[in-house]
Amino acid sequence: MPMVTGLEGVVVAETNIGLVDGEKGHLVYRGHWAKELAITKTYEEVAYLLWYGKLPDQSELEQFKKQLVKERELPEYIKKMIELTPENVDMMSVVRTMVSAIGNDSFGWPPTLDEVISITAKIPTIIAYRYRLINGQKPLDPRSDLNHTANYLYMLTGTEPSTAHIRALDAYLILTMEHGMNASTFTARVVGSTRSDLASSISAAVGALKGPLHGGAPSEVSDMLEQIGTKENAEPWIRSQLEKGELLMGFGHRVYKTYDPRAEALSVVAEELSKEDPYFELARYVEKKCLELLAEYKPGRKIYTNVEYYAAAVLKGINLPPQLFTPTFVVSRVVGWSAHLIEQAEVNRIFRPQSTYVGELPAE
Repeated sequence: MPMVTGLEGVVVAETNIGLVDGEKGHLVYRGHWAKELAITKTYEEVAYLLWYGKLPDQSELEQFKKQLVKERELPEYIKKMIELTPENVDMMSVVRTMVSAIGNDSFGWPPTLDEVISITAKIPTIIAYRYRLINGQKPLDPRSDLNHTANYLYMLTGTEPSTAHIRALDAYLILTMEHGMNASTFTARVVGSTRSDLASSISAAVGALKGPLHGGAPSEVSDMLEQIGTKENAEPWIRSQLEKGELLMGFGHRVYKTYDPRAEALSVVAEELSKEDPYFELARYVEKKCLELLAEYKPGRKIYTNVEYYAAAVLKGINLPPQLFTPTFVVSRVVGWSAHLIEQAEVNRIFRPQSTYVGELPAE
């Protein structure tokens, strides 16, 4: 049996959830272009689409919002666990542990949408509760009058976010909800295939996303933009990097061989918001210069902007500290993980790949 390192190109499931076509630059959520959803819809609408298979009408959307709001509050034992966790435990580990603890004996198999909504609604509260505690601030209760994205920003900062910041983060969260059989989604489906409960599958996926090869790239882009600082410094800084043979973070992608559709949509959002926030204007200018100079220094190479570039621009632009970049990715990707777990349960077969033994054999 031929070995495929990393399972690259190996098909392990059929899915109705999403399509990723790297050659054509396509990203589709249940028959809808993800980039159009990001520009025209809200977090709640797209989560509903991925979980229920269709966009909600107004009545369904209002009911769905009420369900999410109802589940935002943390049980007292979760609050106590967060408070007792040492400060040197990183945020992703806190999220992973608290998600696991949410899975009480009422969680079973197959996963239910009520369980999915409960975990999805609580993850932003977990992050905000922990963030404010370790920064010497009193944790805030969720607000029922704010939508999912606005409430997350409010619980972090204590102030009601601007429309521009809500709009930018909503677009980011929508575009990162689902992306095929990536490492964390595959992890979730493997755990779910054993008939383990939803909380175990999601906490395993959080562990996979914690790895810097999967969920850490936006922080490096943010560092790059911080070093550039101004439009005037962009070209000399980029030239210096390229002449030293260094990578430009946020450009090139393992899957996409054309412009990443997620970056394309976030670019549109950034252009709209550049009038309200100068950081978005800088990000768009630096992207333009990077693409110009990549074409000059690496002619014929298919190197385009990827989602991490504009993810960093958006997250930094809304004043989110880098230590919250990957945890905020969880706020988004939990929707896709959950959709895959529900789908896995419908046609379940435990994953059991093989390995090739290359060690010594005992003497005969």
